[in-house]
Amino acid sequence: MTVHDRAVLPLGARRPVLRINEVDKTFNGGVVALRRLSLTVNEGDFISLLGPSGCGKSTALRLIAGLMRPTVGRIVWEGGQGSDDLGVVFQEPTLMPWNTVAKNVWLPFRLRGQSFASVKDRIMEALALVGLEKFADSYPRELSGGMKMRVSIARALVTNPRLILMDEPFAALDEITRQKLNDDLLSLKARTGATVIFVTHSVFESVFLSDRILVMAARPGRIIKEIEVDAGYPRGIDWRTSPEYAAVARATSETLTSTLAPDEVH
Repeated sequence: MTVHDRAVLPLGARRPVLRINEVDKTFNGGVVALRRLSLTVNEGDFISLLGPSGCGKSTALRLIAGLMRPTVGRIVWEGGQGSDDLGVVFQEPTLMPWNTVAKNVWLPFRLRGQSFASVKDRIMEALALVGLEKFADSYPRELSGGMKMRVSIARALVTNPRLILMDEPFAALDEITRQKLNDDLLSLKARTGATVIFVTHSVFESVFLSDRILVMAARPGRIIKEIEVDAGYPRGIDWRTSPEYAAVARATSETLTSTLAPDEVH
């Protein structure tokens, strides 16, 4: 399977990828990071986890990635989880400075003992998807911040995962670069049919990118509302400047603001 052969079905017709069932996460000292988190992630979804600092967004991603275990509840992959099912993009690109761009994208295969030569075509295909095929032999120090993030995205895409987790990947970038990468991310999604869970603090970013926004409240972290964004893809400047976009952004912002109100904290 290549990295661009998945069709995306309408929201109501998508098959589940994984289910999060009544998950709690309590850390040492009794800090409750998440309580009764339930979520079905379907093929082709673009889901944003939106909420204030401390609401458990990144904790939820770590649980899905298997980097920690739930205190209560279960996370179940439909059909079981394979080694290629998950790609992760962190807030920082986390590139190895001593390796070329292509060798950085090779990392998931290298960890499984696959030679660079055996997967070079797949690496170049992933770099072409993010527009960096001409920079395969460059080093991270020679790239801009936005280009480094593209390398990180290519590395997440190269194994053609069923699900990509993105933890505030554009938060440290300037607004112009961030908007450009938002556009590019949706273009990649259209070409790959990827399923994405995206953590962000930005209402505007979540409304632009997502078809499902899960607004979370802190203390303890939980989903208080799901907002469906009923706008087709592709999206561009017409969507960003439309009255419909403004209306969804306003409703999402109001919901997010309610999470900070004293009577919403339990």
